This record gives sequence, C-alpha cells and structure tokens, in this order.
Amino acid sequence: MGHEARPGCAIVIGGASGFWGDSQIAVPQLLREPELGYLVFDYLAETTMAILQRARLREPELGYATDFVTAALKPNLRALKERGVRVVSNAGGLNPAGCRDAILALAREQGLDLKVAIVSGDDVLALQERFLPWPGDEADAARLRLMSANAYLGALPIAQALAGGADIVVTGRCVDSAALLGVAIHEFGWLMQDYDRLAQASLAGHLVECGAQATGGLFTDWECVPDWADIGYPLVRMTADGVFELYQPDGAGGLVTRQTVGEQLLYEIGDPRAYALPDVVCDFSEVRIEELPGFEAGGGRVRVSGARGRAPGDCYKVTATYQEGYQI
Repeated sequence: MGHEARPGCAIVIGGASGFWGDSQIAVPQLLREPELGYLVFDYLAETTMAILQRARLREPELGYATDFVTAALKPNLRALKERGVRVVSNAGGLNPAGCRDAILALAREQGLDLKVAIVSGDDVLALQERFLPWPGDEADAARLRLMSANAYLGALPIAQALAGGADIVVTGRCVDSAALLGVAIHEFGWLMQDYDRLAQASLAGHLVECGAQATGGLFTDWECVPDWADIGYPLVRMTADGVFELYQPDGAGGLVTRQTVGEQLLYEIGDPRAYALPDVVCDFSEVRIEELPGFEAGGGRVRVSGARGRAPGDCYKVTATYQEGYQI
C-alpha cells in the first residue's frame, strides 16, 4: 500500500465507538494513550441502516451518523490533528459524501486543514431487480420494494485512502472489522494474500468493533467489572506479524481478561472456523488469549495470537431495508 512492511514497528489503535449513540467519553479517554496512532469508529448496526434511510427520505443531505461530526469530532478535532491521530469510521452510512462535507465544514470553522476521503460503491439499490422475486407471491414482491440495499465492503479501499494521505476516512456499509484491518494493511504493507495476518487484524477489529463490550461492558460476570461510569474503551497494539495486545487507557474502569475478551471473540461470528469476511475467511479455532502479568491494576492486558485465514469467497453480503407500514 505504498510502502514496505516495517517488521520492527507497532501501531496503536483505539476503538472509540460501538454503535450510534455510544458514550462520548471514548475519544478524550483514548487520547490519554501516548502512542495512539489511529481511532476507529463503528456506527452501523443493521437497524441503524433503516433509521438512516428514514432520515434521508426526510432530508436528502442526511443519511449519515451525525453524532460522529457533532459529538465525536467537534470537541476533539484540533487535538486529533495536532497529535497526528488518523480516523476511520463507517459513519457515512447511506451518505458518505454528506458526512465528508459536514466534516470539512467543521474543519473550516476551526481553521484546520484536513484531508477527508470517502469509500463508496456499497450502494447496490439499483441492482434490486436481481434480488427479486421475494419468497412468496407476486403481490409480496410488489409490496416489499427495497428502500436501501448496501453490500458489506472490505478493507482494501480504506488502506488505499490512508495511503493517499487521508486524515479521516469515512465509509458507507463495510464489515465492522474492516476499519482496523485497513489501517493494518496500510501501516504494514501487507498483501491481500497474507491471509493469516489479515485474519489476525480482522480479529482485532472484531474485538474492538463494539467499543466497551471488549472491556467488560457485556461480560457475563458483570459484577466483577469496576467503575462502569468510566468504563475503558479498547486499545490494540499490533506488530507487523498481526499479533496484538488488547488493553484500555490507564485509570479507566472496565476489565480486560481472557474471559471478557473471549466472550467478545465469540460474539456474532457463527462458525469460529469459517468467519466469512470480504477480504479473508477467518479460522479462530486455535486463537490464544494470554493474560499478561503486571497490568492487573490497570484493568488487565492480553496478548492475542493464532488466527488463521484463507481466501475469501466471490460474493458480498448485502443488508436491505423496506417499509412494512408499521413500527414496533
């Protein structure tokens, strides 16, 4: 991706959002990490796509996660720029260009020179005739016309945007883990056939894609997690072989152990030997999560290794919305 792999270096990436409406404590908290190089934000739960489509129908300039601009970036944009911390987010939703324009307007207000890239191409609504007929009779097919249809894209265009010098990369619908994988491909110069490394970085992206879920926020033994009000958001320190450590900012609440991270590993993956992503099919069955001694006072720290990968298939998953005529 424009430069050779750097085997001796490491990158530090913070997971700053797990959903639209997540806590705004994440960015200032993660900025306490002195080695921080990137922040990744995930906003697009599947139901969020339907919410964004309703907003876009009311106002065509909407259709993106407005909180990303007004709440995550606005109070922190100068600090991010001065620190050289780069940002990748799927906040573009159904309107990445609109999100980009709002960010650039904010940068102008604050007197900042900012380079913002967007990743488009996920909108496949024009192809909906290929998805019909729906199961059922012809009346159902006519009634359930799609309002939106978006393919889950991968990490390569994100890496290309970073190689082009973008300070902020805004995507539409991509797989949640692609933001972190795109960073790793760019930083380490990986090839798209380095499947084991792609699987490792995809696992890191999967672990942080839900924010504080990786640091005890959805832990079965919730009563063991300290200080939920200031729960820590996850940090990943990754080396060029894809092996990474997961931890949280010093002084934050939350808990990072083999159990909290292991539960998030199993979240929404289906077959752990065949987790299908656009860039790689991951095998997580031999993953090792090792607790590192000496970090207990800071909420814990683990080293994660052992993911394996193989070539992806030739199909994309698609998320689609349609109007049924009522709300629950």
